[in-house]
Amino acid sequence: MTDPAPVIYWVRRDLRLADNPALGAAVASGRPVIPVFIHDECVEALGAAPKWRLGLGVSAFAASLEKLGARLILRRGKAVSVLRALVVETGAAAVHWGRLYDPQAVARDTEIKAALKADGIGAHSHAGHLLFEPWTVQTGTGGFYRVFTPFWNGVRNRDPGQPAKGPAKLRPPAVWPASELIADWGMAAAMRRGAAIVGQHVRVGEAKAQARLAWFLDGPVQIYRTARDLPGADGTSRLSENLTYGEIGIRTVWHQGLRALHDGMAGAETFLKELVWRVFSYHLIHHTPQIAVSNWKPEWDAFPWTGKSALSSDWTRGRTGIQFVDAALREMYVTGTMHNRGRMIVASYLTKHLMTHWSVGQRWFAECLTDWDPAANAMGWQWAAGSGPDAAPYFRIFNPDTQAEKFDPGASYRRRFIAELSDAPGKDALDYFRAIPRHWRMVPTASYPEPIVALDVGRNRALAAYAARLGGGNERLEPPTGSSL
Repeated sequence: MTDPAPVIYWVRRDLRLADNPALGAAVASGRPVIPVFIHDECVEALGAAPKWRLGLGVSAFAASLEKLGARLILRRGKAVSVLRALVVETGAAAVHWGRLYDPQAVARDTEIKAALKADGIGAHSHAGHLLFEPWTVQTGTGGFYRVFTPFWNGVRNRDPGQPAKGPAKLRPPAVWPASELIADWGMAAAMRRGAAIVGQHVRVGEAKAQARLAWFLDGPVQIYRTARDLPGADGTSRLSENLTYGEIGIRTVWHQGLRALHDGMAGAETFLKELVWRVFSYHLIHHTPQIAVSNWKPEWDAFPWTGKSALSSDWTRGRTGIQFVDAALREMYVTGTMHNRGRMIVASYLTKHLMTHWSVGQRWFAECLTDWDPAANAMGWQWAAGSGPDAAPYFRIFNPDTQAEKFDPGASYRRRFIAELSDAPGKDALDYFRAIPRHWRMVPTASYPEPIVALDVGRNRALAAYAARLGGGNERLEPPTGSSL
């Protein structure tokens, strides 16, 4: 008997076996399954850290598939061309993939679905990256939500569905197509010597994501409501890295978090809110895709922000002279992530004290974060700047020194990442200098700088600009949340 035509499972940001609807649908077809990862135009556009981290995740997922007797086929090129060629090469009857929602991915996927259908090939996109599809959540008047708290209230009791177990085996094709080698793609090239430093802090793959979730829900979640604001404590799940690449399903995290809530873990509801915040950011990027590249509120287009400058360069290098700001930026360069409290502080400082456009910081995060997420980071930056939905009012400006006194009272976080503050700096503080480009010409024995802009001067300048350009309205301030979980 001739084997039926295979199906292609196009692997994207769903590097897991369990709770994976696209993979499940491919397996349920009963046909041979050919998993394929494409180094396409969207991958090529990634910054240094997320591209490198994605490569690690792809390699780990390939190893998971091999344990099931399958292979991950690697190809490079424009996604529509690669898929069409693979369909011809393998005789595939259909292509399955998990949906993504940022504008670049939507444009790519729309083109691919139309092309495959025109060729008479089944083109099936599946939910799985979010708890709910963005178009399924509506206000009472049928519109989309612009503020988080009503969104949370609207979905908190919805059932996203139960996650399915991963397949025990994938039916192989009669002949596997040829595969490229991931080593030939140079996905770590832009990281240079920083890869060895950041590599000490990543948790790659489905098994490590599951283990981290289990550890977090077994205890730390109890005090998450307060501990999540303490950058010197290991008080968060740190699952944003794994959720970004789909190494753990968000429904899996939701249901286990809900179980912890029912078991009396006091901080579990706050944790669940953080999951929904990510979903809310995709709700917004779906309905208002301009949030990824321009001010969500058009009236901010005339605001006198500056672009890249000497001041923003000092900011990127963690040399502002403001300890909390510098510690957070160095944490990102050493670990690939940044504590959420730090994200709010550095974003507020850049956009308000330094009067620099939020897109400058957004692009730096996109270069340096291993958990970079197009929707969550766009939403976070515009929230901090005041130009986005659910934004912090511009006249409410974080004071980094006051924030440090409140959330890092013993300065353990600042000393951990700023070598110049200690006569005997620790490994993380010194690793910053081992990771940064040599042309920055920074050494740990240098004196710590004076503030490049005094906090009171920066605040007063920002308030004057706000009063002159935007009037001084009284927007509602929602509780700060972010993407680092």
